[in-house]
Amino acid sequence: MFFASVNQQTMLRVIEPQHGPELFRLLEANRDHIRRWHPWVDILRSENNVSHAIAAWQQQDANEQGFYAGIWHDGRLCGMINHAHIDQVNRWASLGYWLDAAHQGRGIMTESCRAMIDHGFTIWKLNRITIECATENTRSRAIPERLGFKLEGIIRQIEWLGDHYADHALYGLLNHDSQRESGSAYECHAPAGCELVSQV
Repeated sequence: MFFASVNQQTMLRVIEPQHGPELFRLLEANRDHIRRWHPWVDILRSENNVSHAIAAWQQQDANEQGFYAGIWHDGRLCGMINHAHIDQVNRWASLGYWLDAAHQGRGIMTESCRAMIDHGFTIWKLNRITIECATENTRSRAIPERLGFKLEGIIRQIEWLGDHYADHALYGLLNHDSQRESGSAYECHAPAGCELVSQV
């Protein structure tokens, strides 16, 4: 089971069924904030919806396609981060994330992404990690830019955001990219000697 201690205040842990009520409360408090860039939030309108989503995420994990982790800061769930679309043959995964409005601007998401990237490259031995952001989502785009990702292109009108199609900026980072920091500052817990997703 994946667990990462990012720093003394922040930790990442796979979302499990017992986290459902806490996650639903967080979504309710941030619905307008999240909806601007993540319209899927309106699918999760009840605790039952969230429970079904968690079951789907667990199935995705079991099918070796990715996993969803919560971000806890000072003991409070404040967002989520996930590796999705894991391609074991080509050693590639995409990274997604969202954060509670009240916790933005503290570096929490940048450091959480850094921990996930480090885990992906050092534990899973990935070759490539990608991040996609709406081109107008400057706060989200600042994270891959800050972490040394390269802008690889613009994907035109790929997502419907309620009243318009949004373009996405596609960022990529390779394990051997010179801008990637060497070494690990994070304590990640996963069984040793396992295949890619069995380590999650």
